[in-house]
Amino acid sequence: MSASLENRGQFGSKLGFILSAAGSAVGLGNIWKFPGKAYNNGGGSFLVIYILMVALIGTTVMLAEFTLGRKTQKNAVGALRELNAKYSWVGGLGILTGFIILCYYCQVGGWTMKYIVAYLTESATVYADPTAYFLNMLGVNGFPLEGAIIYPLIFLGLTSFIISRGVAEGIEKLSKFLMPLLFILLLGLMIRACTLPGAGEGVAYMLHFDPSTINGNSFLVALGQAFFSLSLGMGVMITYASYLSKDDNLVTNTGVVCVLDTCVALFAGFMIIPAVFATGIDPGMGGGFAFATLAGVFMSIPGGTIFGLLFYALLFFAAITSSISILEGTVAFLVEEKGMERKKTVVYVSVVLFIIGIFYTLSQAYLPIKGVWWSLSGIEFPIFGDFMEYLTDRLLLPFGAFFTTVFVGWIWGTDNAIKEATSDGKFKFGLAPLWAFLVKFAAPVAILCIIVAGLLLGMSIS
Repeated sequence: MSASLENRGQFGSKLGFILSAAGSAVGLGNIWKFPGKAYNNGGGSFLVIYILMVALIGTTVMLAEFTLGRKTQKNAVGALRELNAKYSWVGGLGILTGFIILCYYCQVGGWTMKYIVAYLTESATVYADPTAYFLNMLGVNGFPLEGAIIYPLIFLGLTSFIISRGVAEGIEKLSKFLMPLLFILLLGLMIRACTLPGAGEGVAYMLHFDPSTINGNSFLVALGQAFFSLSLGMGVMITYASYLSKDDNLVTNTGVVCVLDTCVALFAGFMIIPAVFATGIDPGMGGGFAFATLAGVFMSIPGGTIFGLLFYALLFFAAITSSISILEGTVAFLVEEKGMERKKTVVYVSVVLFIIGIFYTLSQAYLPIKGVWWSLSGIEFPIFGDFMEYLTDRLLLPFGAFFTTVFVGWIWGTDNAIKEATSDGKFKFGLAPLWAFLVKFAAPVAILCIIVAGLLLGMSIS
């Protein structure tokens, strides 16, 4: 191990890296958005398409990012600069995207903490009017001190503390603790949901394959969900892989991380959809579903308050493991490229993203803060929170991933990438020719479809 690698930090074990990368991939989108998308796109039919998109496109892009990071042992900008200085901006685009996402991700992470407290102390108030409770948290009846300031600040403080401790002592230790706990909790909730009276219909729906429900929209939704849920296009996986040694099998690690992430999404689907079939409540999607609609589900089932408490704990675990990975990408860039001291950098970055994030929540109900967006319908003025999501989901994130795949496939070259993926031939990679084809042709085309769907059709990939 070189001195430079040692100074940067390194994952202490293969398991530590896998759980950390899986923690980055497993986020809020797996747990509250995937079930709604599966429900609205054919259940079992959507599952088949989703797994196919992960296998063909998700693993392809993830391995491409892993090879860049491990080859150079640098952050996203440094990695691209070392291999071809003309394309360092691609890494910068990913870091910018992650920073913007984290601005609002920490706000939503704070909401999960608020709801954990709510289900512990005032579940009756939540049940009395779930929508009103959610909107009150967002500021419909006054400044949202808890929703915009207190709980997001606590969430961000936890994220910052973990990052300040470094790779092995911070990120890896937390991931080794939280990820097994997340899986245990998710499995328990899934089993409970599937055994509810009337849940069998929901289980059957998730297992039924009906080709007639498959269309172009289903493929786009599945592709977008697979892409976003794996934390691709933000330079995060490049940064995480830069803390690996040549003794790590990148091909195997990619497969394991993608399988774990997919399992979380599937388990979440089999947790939520049977429960909503049992209660007759439309699952929906997004924040309103996770923080308002689901209250009706919890209220209608035996032991629902405990079920709800554990559900928001699950959301919190998923959010915190993702937030630390995104913040690490930004911090690693500033420390390595700008020579800043790590702990001070964590503080500076956290302050800025927290201030910006406040306006994400304020725009939901308290202040009429708008952004500017363009679509086929003309100029639009979405609320600032939606604007931030449009900017990352429909533009920056897919563009970052597109140029990353182009760089690996056509600039650096698939031969070099495969050489790195196999640690100079140390590990076997029987599917290398297929992967080379996918990263050069299929992945860029698929990502272009996401871009077109987002910018022209108004679809969101998250």
